[in-house]
Amino acid sequence: MGLACFGCFDGGSKQQRREEERLEAAEARARAADAAQRRQEEFEKSAAGKAARAQLQAMAKQSANSNRGEPVLKWQMG
Repeated sequence: MGLACFGCFDGGSKQQRREEERLEAAEARARAADAAQRRQEEFEKSAAGKAARAQLQAMAKQSANSNRGEPVLKWQMG
């Protein structure tokens, strides 16, 4: 009968370990997200980031102006 009590204690420690591991994993994910956010902000401030943003803006402007109501395909009969 005493062995059943030890089984209860072991199950509790396993559950506690799982909970601790879950919390550690959540903290690690939060730290990784913070680091990624800092890297993104640093990239946006860098020359390469500014160039990338300018290129994206130019591409968006070009695609907005590329089709001015004209048909995409033009057929010539004749």
